Amino acid sequence: MNFGLIIVGDEILSGKRQDKHLPKVIELLAARGLQLSWARYVGDERERITAVIRDAHASGDVVFSCGGIGATPDDHTRQCAAAALGLGLALHPKAKALILERMKDVAAEQGVAFEPDRADNVHRLNMGVFPVGADIIANPYNKIPGFSLGRLHFVPGFPVMAWPMIESLLDGPYAHLHGAQRQTERSVIVFGAMEASLTPLMEALEAEHPGIKVFSLPSVDHPQWGRHIELGVKGSEAASLEAFAALKAKLHQFGASLGPEMVR
Repeated sequence: MNFGLIIVGDEILSGKRQDKHLPKVIELLAARGLQLSWARYVGDERERITAVIRDAHASGDVVFSCGGIGATPDDHTRQCAAAALGLGLALHPKAKALILERMKDVAAEQGVAFEPDRADNVHRLNMGVFPVGADIIANPYNKIPGFSLGRLHFVPGFPVMAWPMIESLLDGPYAHLHGAQRQTERSVIVFGAMEASLTPLMEALEAEHPGIKVFSLPSVDHPQWGRHIELGVKGSEAASLEAFAALKAKLHQFGASLGPEMVR
């Protein structure tokens, strides 16, 4: 099972706001022995959002989408999700009840009468207009729910809401996957080598150890090690241990100058 992330909003692409979802979702997955396979950013443009959601649905992956599920003119995710999956839109009865409950809470906090028929309150119900057949995702912060369509999960763009909602999904319907993608990463610093010269070595290692991935991270101005390549392998504990021993043996045969080793 792969996990993907969609982050919606012009404010991210324009630089008005810095995205916090990507590192947090990586953290939430890693804490459960899982990992993110891909992420996509998309602005507030209906055709693009619809295309991204359609691709996400076709992938069969578990996908979290953050942002654009409100009821202002620049919020399009609910409508785009419906279009991408060929569904209609309707006010979800559970979402309606939760939104009304939230409006009552706000009125009580402000010490005013609750007026459900007031124009702004009627408009707020649009936040519960979801694609037909959607399931709601509880929002512990303010009760305004997100929604799920199979493995596609749509939450608000606010981290204070989105993150606990994503956690509830990871620890609920996907709890059985915990630990399924846990990997160990082992690497060594290689001084003075060029990636091109090490590529055949890396290709041979992956061919000999099909359960692992080989990676290289070059640096030209590291304050401690200067120009170097961090060369390593990642996979299960046993597979990475065996492959890393083979990697070091190949590097010694290559005549490489090796530095510190790291395990993550």
